[in-house]
Amino acid sequence: MKKALLIILSAGLVFACGTQKNDTTSQTNTTVAVTPKPLDVSVYAETITSDELKEDLYIYASDEFEGRGTGDEGQKKAVKFLKDQYIAMDIPAAQSNNDYFQNVPLEKLGVPEVSISANDKAYTNIEDFVSITSVQDGNLNASEIVFAGYGIEDDKYSSYADIDIKGKVVLIKSGEPKDDNGNYIITGTTEASKWSNLRQAFASKRDVAKEKGAKAVLVYYPEIYDMAVTRYGSARGSITLKDNSESMYYFVVNTDMAKNILPTIETEEKSQTIKIQLNLDYKNTSEEISSENVAAIIKGSEKPDEYIIISAHLDHEGIKDGEIYNGADDDGSGTVALLEIADAFKAAARNGHGPKRSIVFLHVTGEEKGLLGSRYYSDFDPIFPLANTVADLNIDMIGRIDPKHEDGDGNYLYLIGSDKLSSELHTISENVNNKYTNIVFDYEYNEDDDPNRFYYRSDHYNFAKNNIPVIFYFSGTHADYHKPTDTVEKIRYDLLENRTRLIFYTAWELANRDKRIVVDKATE
Repeated sequence: MKKALLIILSAGLVFACGTQKNDTTSQTNTTVAVTPKPLDVSVYAETITSDELKEDLYIYASDEFEGRGTGDEGQKKAVKFLKDQYIAMDIPAAQSNNDYFQNVPLEKLGVPEVSISANDKAYTNIEDFVSITSVQDGNLNASEIVFAGYGIEDDKYSSYADIDIKGKVVLIKSGEPKDDNGNYIITGTTEASKWSNLRQAFASKRDVAKEKGAKAVLVYYPEIYDMAVTRYGSARGSITLKDNSESMYYFVVNTDMAKNILPTIETEEKSQTIKIQLNLDYKNTSEEISSENVAAIIKGSEKPDEYIIISAHLDHEGIKDGEIYNGADDDGSGTVALLEIADAFKAAARNGHGPKRSIVFLHVTGEEKGLLGSRYYSDFDPIFPLANTVADLNIDMIGRIDPKHEDGDGNYLYLIGSDKLSSELHTISENVNNKYTNIVFDYEYNEDDDPNRFYYRSDHYNFAKNNIPVIFYFSGTHADYHKPTDTVEKIRYDLLENRTRLIFYTAWELANRDKRIVVDKATE
């Protein structure tokens, strides 16, 4: 990798030549303008080769990197490797302090020591409630609990219209309201909104309560209680972002506890204040760990303050039961694709064809632990303003053929999210592919009712939730997904090459078009 050659193009050249006519009456000098040839971007795309992708991946997904577990020694080796590659390519760090590493504060969760009593009735951690967030040590005494119904804040329905929850303990429940005809009030149809979606509702209701200043939230969500116990109820070493500003306790409570506080909770929707003496003591038992995103940038020549982000996650599963999970496809394939794309853009820049907009090459950590690195970037410390971020092209597993496409030639790619926020982005993506790479785009996982919910399961989502248009490039899961058998010899490097070139071409178009793409489907 890290090509040293200088690609010489004839694009844009204008020269003059003089011609003379010698006769007895005159001498004429004529300037001839040569029409510039359009820049042939394929010259740079073709620097992305299967041989170089393979060379990098055999290093990145080797045993030496120990499966790149978040915060582990192997992950530290991985980020050093990435940094060294960008230094070798002479692509500078994205951060103003010239540091390629964006430190992502994390913690390995332990089960907190929590006691809760209400009207002198003691409730037991795990048996009666589960703590979801990691909060600093503290205690709370309250003389009332505010029931906020479904805990929804929406233009069409608000659970908080008549109540103030700042500094108070709040009880909310799952679901959303319907009208007398059985239609959901928010959608006006029989289709539920995001407030009923398992993943979105749980986080959205939490975020609304936090924004409104709640001190503690008790969530009655019987559909997920067992899952919450499994995930948060034992010292399994789950890793999450460490948020020193987090001050809101967040608990899922079981049916008995919820009904002891409000017997009519199953049918009640109207907000009310419940007079009850509640005491809470909380001791955090989590362990701080450190990890890093890696970010580099090629500055735009004309619109340097507009940014195209190309992302891939750098981590994998680490070592389990003595076996190394190399993660060649997940997401070694995306990682080396990103390096090759960066190298191609740098080759163009050396020849005076640098992108008009800035290109940010963002390798994020902790994806396997819950999209942590990208969430830290989007929610806590964006290196560049989200308002100036034009799009995110996210690459996660593009090196294999999934079972659904085994009978074909493998020339396909799942695209997810391209039309969710920007119709223009989707059109550009299609046109670029038709012009350059002719990959068959499969939109099966882009459907809103996709049971796999892949749209929410990789790092692009943390940009999409901020109304930044995204494309998630994905070749599907396979028998080796999240297993130690996801190894380098199983990668289809010819397919990886063509898919990587597609992403380069798409980024090139987004970076060099005259106008920034329009977000015409923004969500609330």
